[in-house]
Amino acid sequence: MSRATLLAFVMGFALIPSLYLGTHFAFAQSEIEKLKDEINDRSNRLSQIEQEIAQYEAALLEVGAEKSTLQKAINQLELERKKVTADIKFTETKIGSTDLEISKLNIEIDNTEENISDNQEALREIIRSVHTQDEQSLIETLLSYDNISDYWNSLEELESVRSAIGQRVDNLSNLKDILENKRQSENYRRGELIDLKDQYSDQQSLLTNNKAEKDSLLKETKNQEAEYQSLLAQKRAAQEQIEREMRDFGAKLQFILDPNSVPTPGTSVFNWPFQGGIITQYFGGTEFAKRNASVYGGRAYHPGLDIAAPRGTSIYAPLGGTVRDIGNTDLFPGCYSWGKWTLIDHPNGLSTLYAHQDLQSVTPGETVATGDIIGYTGNTGFSTGPHLHFTVYATAGVSIRKFNEIKTVTSCGSATTPIAATDAYLDPMLYLPQ
Repeated sequence: MSRATLLAFVMGFALIPSLYLGTHFAFAQSEIEKLKDEINDRSNRLSQIEQEIAQYEAALLEVGAEKSTLQKAINQLELERKKVTADIKFTETKIGSTDLEISKLNIEIDNTEENISDNQEALREIIRSVHTQDEQSLIETLLSYDNISDYWNSLEELESVRSAIGQRVDNLSNLKDILENKRQSENYRRGELIDLKDQYSDQQSLLTNNKAEKDSLLKETKNQEAEYQSLLAQKRAAQEQIEREMRDFGAKLQFILDPNSVPTPGTSVFNWPFQGGIITQYFGGTEFAKRNASVYGGRAYHPGLDIAAPRGTSIYAPLGGTVRDIGNTDLFPGCYSWGKWTLIDHPNGLSTLYAHQDLQSVTPGETVATGDIIGYTGNTGFSTGPHLHFTVYATAGVSIRKFNEIKTVTSCGSATTPIAATDAYLDPMLYLPQ
């Protein structure tokens, strides 16, 4: 093969991918464009559903501000049902969109792999041809030319060959980087799809819980306002007694907080458990609050932060940690306490409690990362409306106890609860972004 022939051969291989694009790649590109159009259509639908959800959330805030009546409770449950139904529709659409994204990535990965294969084969052919030419001796090479100027021209052509090889190698390297990025994106999307399917299942459970609560409410009150107010008064009285006895029990526990064992107050070590809620009750009335009377003086006893949010709002782990335990005081009739609760220990010496959940998404011993969904807001336990009760403890000062160790009222039986010495309760606002 002459040098000129070799150059033409190399340049021919350089054109193979672009020629191939006219067949297989053109078809694949057409499929990708179709998928893009479908993904855009889903995105538009997601925006419309988000607006619908926002309207329900605004309506729920209005209802939540009304006086506690049976009709308000029923209206709230009905609005919550509509909102959760919209949440489910949003998740269904998101699952479909993610499926399309994965299909698109799969086509792009196949294209890139084939492009890499073509480039590798072209390189092999070029290298084999150059190697064959290089086996000639210098004398043989010189004698093969009619004059010395032809020989120098061939060297310039050979430099073009080297340049083509260099471009091919660079192209191959870039394609491998693209392939790795596509594969990482696909893995991420597959993980996202698994999370979305779990969320979809949770939302179906939320809808079931909503119906069960409405049926129970109508049964207990016989659809009578007087019965509802009587039931509410009984719950309040039982709750006040539980709080009083938990406070007395905590005061007897021996614990001295070591300031060095927890983050410095005023340091934002946690994210908010969710965005958009409204704080309805601050931390106050504890031993910690007594020692800081200028800030907490006069507040009713409340060992945490209450944040109102519509039922089914996702609760995110504000920091990574390990789930120490979960519980449900509603399994014990007459136990008007935390309802469904979760306690998470964090590696910074703090633990956090999430109470009144509608649904818990974690199990004891499970490790969670910052931002993982750990549950959904609800109205379980003693609660006059959907909200999250968020407590921060010094980890060393909180333990899980049975209620029969704490209270004289036995309606809670062997229900469990986190309990802490008074010095172990810390103000959540000291560790949240302001």
